[in-house]
Amino acid sequence: MLSVSSVVCFASACLSDTNVSMKITLLYLIAVIAIAPTLAAQANPAAQQDSASFDPDGTAHITRVVPMPTTISLEAQKWLDSLDQQKVGPTETLAERRTHTDAWRKMDSAEARKLYPVNVEETSMAGVRTDIITPLATPESKRVLINLHGGGFNSDSGSLIEGVPIANLAKIKVVSVYYRLAPENPFPAAVDDVVAVYKELLKTYLPHSIGIFGTSAGAILTCEVAVRLKQLGLPLPAALGIFSGLADFSRPGDSWQLFTLNGFPGELQPTYPNHPHDDQYVGKTDRKDPVLSPFFADLHGMPPSLLVTSTRDILLSGTTIFHRALLSSGDDAQLVVFEALPHAFWYHFQLPETKEALELMAKFFDEKLAR
Repeated sequence: MLSVSSVVCFASACLSDTNVSMKITLLYLIAVIAIAPTLAAQANPAAQQDSASFDPDGTAHITRVVPMPTTISLEAQKWLDSLDQQKVGPTETLAERRTHTDAWRKMDSAEARKLYPVNVEETSMAGVRTDIITPLATPESKRVLINLHGGGFNSDSGSLIEGVPIANLAKIKVVSVYYRLAPENPFPAAVDDVVAVYKELLKTYLPHSIGIFGTSAGAILTCEVAVRLKQLGLPLPAALGIFSGLADFSRPGDSWQLFTLNGFPGELQPTYPNHPHDDQYVGKTDRKDPVLSPFFADLHGMPPSLLVTSTRDILLSGTTIFHRALLSSGDDAQLVVFEALPHAFWYHFQLPETKEALELMAKFFDEKLAR
């Protein structure tokens, strides 16, 4: 079989004295041979080869063939396959991202309320916009949860999507906080908003009857708020839910370099150290600031925490590293890692794994918050 290099050499020698049609034929031949291995691999996945090579500094260049896992539900397998088929579009502007996530949030919020009926009241607390989510059946009037939505600190991708199921399942009121967003309001604006809401709730609820939780950016913010409350000398809440987060903005973690927001398909996030992430949220703050990056804070005496992630989560490393930091500080911290699913999979209600994750989250808060 001819190699690409041999055809290129032959073409180079001949192109100068051939007619136009021969040139086109030769160029076409080069193209066909160049893509032939790819086409063959697509037609026969077994023909693909795993490989790994390493630069002197340890940077890895890897190729892996990963079959569809049979360790997850059929619904999850179907969902992963649908992600693989999605086309990657052009990078969104911030305005487009906010429009897109707002439309997606409204659609999924409606689905959440259909599956997990609750009452929702739009209001404000301590000058911060909030939703009060109340379960329909026998709410625990002496207990309350604060929910901090995801969305990369610059949009809202999950306020009601996160708060509605937990309020329904745990039978606990949830206050969903619409904290200020970057880049207009970088750190610590969001932290300050949540602290203000927490102080307001302390006027009505005992701290051991309050919990805080969030997904992605909201999970990060949950950690930051807990450290800030400790710095201020305020009584800490009874429990934290850290659902796919990180606590160190100074280092990426291995999973950041391996996975996209959808696991395998899509574009990888910018890599360190030349392209640190969340610059607009971090602003001019030192990335090792103990509130911005709680990994560097005194974590002794933190509230009991439940951390949830998955093996294709872009924040798998960040979640597990913080779990170890909490354990090293002697804190009560539980970690649950789901198989093969990407970032914040519990937003997708068709998955049995989502039902399992939401139920264990609700059970955790029901057990940890005093009645």
